[in-house]
Amino acid sequence: MKKLVCLFFVLTFIIYLVSSAGTTPYDYFTRLSDAFLQGKYYLSQNPNWLNELIPAGNSIFYVAYPPMPAILLMPFRLVLGTKFEQQYLAHLLGAGIVALTMLNAWKIKRNKIFMIWVGLLTGFGNIIWYLSSTGSVWFLGQISAVFFLTVAIHEGLNKKRPVVMGIMLGAAFLSRIEIILSLPLFLYFSYNKTWFKNYIKLAIGILPFVLTNFLYNFIRFGVVWDKGYALIPGVMEESWYKNGLINLINIPNHLKIMFFALPKFLPQKPFIQPSWAGLAIWITTPAFIYAFKAKFKEKVVKYSWISIILISLLIFSHGTTGFAQFGYRFAVDFYPFMFLLIIRGTYKSSLKWHHWILLILSIMVNLWGVIWINKFGWVSY
Repeated sequence: MKKLVCLFFVLTFIIYLVSSAGTTPYDYFTRLSDAFLQGKYYLSQNPNWLNELIPAGNSIFYVAYPPMPAILLMPFRLVLGTKFEQQYLAHLLGAGIVALTMLNAWKIKRNKIFMIWVGLLTGFGNIIWYLSSTGSVWFLGQISAVFFLTVAIHEGLNKKRPVVMGIMLGAAFLSRIEIILSLPLFLYFSYNKTWFKNYIKLAIGILPFVLTNFLYNFIRFGVVWDKGYALIPGVMEESWYKNGLINLINIPNHLKIMFFALPKFLPQKPFIQPSWAGLAIWITTPAFIYAFKAKFKEKVVKYSWISIILISLLIFSHGTTGFAQFGYRFAVDFYPFMFLLIIRGTYKSSLKWHHWILLILSIMVNLWGVIWINKFGWVSY
């Protein structure tokens, strides 16, 4: 079993590498990682293509995004320097998500065919493939968060050590802030006769990352909360932020992309292409339908859905819907729970023909998106 998981990890990394568009120009995190290694918390240069840096004085520019991916990059950049490009970390973390989800499937159902089906779906049947193969700043932040969240779920299904779950959830939070709203599932994993002690341990695991984020913000902006994105020059003047960065009025816009966005049909070659505006989740991963087969009366299922709903309320309230993207990328924030629900919804019966058909369709759609965008550039609004 372990050899199979390792093989999947290596093959997934290679496929992500080969299907990549190459060096991402949006290399905020490698630049920030290099700055950290130099003892700085800011960039000294502002290339004109990095249009989301925050100017703060003479040759001082802040990166608006949570710093965990830059921290992860530090040992690679220290040893390999510029040879280790930002998208390589996305390839590694994406392959790690696949391996860990396969282990989660094995924990629930010790069947290699089932584990392979889950691995193929996780690695190539959803937009994690595109995000991991591209590795731009926005995508790497999400892949980093999903990786740590998947580790936390793996711990919750196995040894259930509250401190470890807290550390992983904290690392996910320091990759993408809204992930902290997945806390209900880990409170459930930690609940037993010693629940109070376990909750303290869970908090101890999370706290260093929350304090790091507070300190990082305070040093830069004089406040502990995340206000960096709103300080990007001109960003609040954009039409999509007329109601603020976060507003419940934006929810219909997200639901429209998530459920109703279609590809672009053209009268000439390539005839059909993705839209940067997004693509409905049922198109990019029709196999997600199996998540709804998980029995809600099971507590792990119930708390997974609670975590999904809490995260969704925040991401659906954001002023933008995630463009430019393949699929609806904001939904990736709760994909680890979707994978868990799919496993819970399919493990009791043997895989049928429809499981394989929907898997193949999911892979074909994502292969199309990755190749069309990364290799041919056949994408537009």
